[in-house]
Amino acid sequence: MTSAPTARRASDASGTTPAWLPSAWGRVTRRAQALRVPIGRFAMTPRGLLAGFAVVHGLYLLVLLPTILAGQTQGDLPLYRLWAEQAKLGYWPVIDMPWVYPAGALAPIMAAIAAGPYNYQLGWFVLMVAANLFAILALTGGLRRRSGYRAAWYWLAVQVLLAPVSMLRLEGFAAPLAIAGLVLLLRRPVIAGALIAAATWIKVWPAAIAAAAVTVASQRLRIIVGGVAVSVVIALTVVVFGGGSNLFSFATIQGDRSLQLEAPVATPWVWATVLGLPGSEIRQNYVLATREVAGPGAHLAGDVVGLLMPISFAIIVLLLWRARRLAVRQGRLTSALEQRLILVASFALTAALIVFNKVGSPQYILWLAPIVAVGLVVDPRAWRRAAGWLAGVCFATTLVFPVLYMPLIDGDPFAAGVLLARNVMVVGLFVWSVVVLWRAGSETVRERDAALLPAPAVAIAGV
Repeated sequence: MTSAPTARRASDASGTTPAWLPSAWGRVTRRAQALRVPIGRFAMTPRGLLAGFAVVHGLYLLVLLPTILAGQTQGDLPLYRLWAEQAKLGYWPVIDMPWVYPAGALAPIMAAIAAGPYNYQLGWFVLMVAANLFAILALTGGLRRRSGYRAAWYWLAVQVLLAPVSMLRLEGFAAPLAIAGLVLLLRRPVIAGALIAAATWIKVWPAAIAAAAVTVASQRLRIIVGGVAVSVVIALTVVVFGGGSNLFSFATIQGDRSLQLEAPVATPWVWATVLGLPGSEIRQNYVLATREVAGPGAHLAGDVVGLLMPISFAIIVLLLWRARRLAVRQGRLTSALEQRLILVASFALTAALIVFNKVGSPQYILWLAPIVAVGLVVDPRAWRRAAGWLAGVCFATTLVFPVLYMPLIDGDPFAAGVLLARNVMVVGLFVWSVVVLWRAGSETVRERDAALLPAPAVAIAGV
């Protein structure tokens, strides 16, 4: 009689599949399925969500620990620290020189140096943890609203999928403010307007949310009051300290730059370089510390998208107004519908800032994530597919930078293919949002709020 171990060894030696392997795999699968339900339930509790938050940021800390202990910085932080050190010596961005960012960006940049230049990376990390916690609390109503837990997990997933960019850029502070502003639009419009304005004074893109909200919201005047109040405080502070001439320098300082490598509009010239077409190249811009494309028609393409961006903005706002007017005429304009229109229009406007932009930094994808996260609170069924596509965009963006960036600048076809796929997905999401707005204003949606979002909306009013 042959023993079981002997039969197992004989099976292995013969090259055939061991008899015990399917049963072992089946046991593993059954155990995983058995654990999925309790783990899922735990994840939807305050303790589970906070545990996930701690794990994500704990892993970030472990990765950053050598940098922190060495007193060094990563990503854009070397430049941020330089600006902060110059400011401490009396030479302030915006005040004493034109600056690439709005004046509000000085707040996190200067706060991170509170513990000294050596600890700048640690200070930035602590601020980022606080900002992401603020986003989680906003999405979940202080951990009380269970309908926001999936959105909170999605936000944490975005932090991982866009790592390390998600924790090393100013977008990490603007995005949580935008999330809170979107959440509070219905119940606290003045505060929402203030939060969105504060986010806009850090990075400009939340102005798209403000435009959508002012176009649709019945309480637009209160939103405007909150936004104007914050803007006046920031503008007066800059003017009082002598930086009035540089207040809006962020809008013009990069006007003459070429097409950045990752921008969607740069895709043809990336592939022209990959294919070795004459006159096409990927080159270094040493002044701005970025890679750009060059070739026949590249400069003209930059000028064209510069015109298309405001045109697309105007078209999207008109589509939004058309949808609102139809809802008013049909007597179905509710606060919930206003909120859904604002979310879709915010996404369309923000996506336009990416699609029709000659700059294409990886952190730009973080502009879309706050809108999708709030959409998952308002109507998970409607935003689930967009959330999945955006997660794919985040992953592809991280593959492009930093994973495949060096092969990409050398014209590697695989890296260029990943970038192409990422850009196609971004354009696809933009087209989707514009189509949704078009359908929302079409007479064929009479009596059908579901033309915007298929499931019943849940207005965020209990925050």
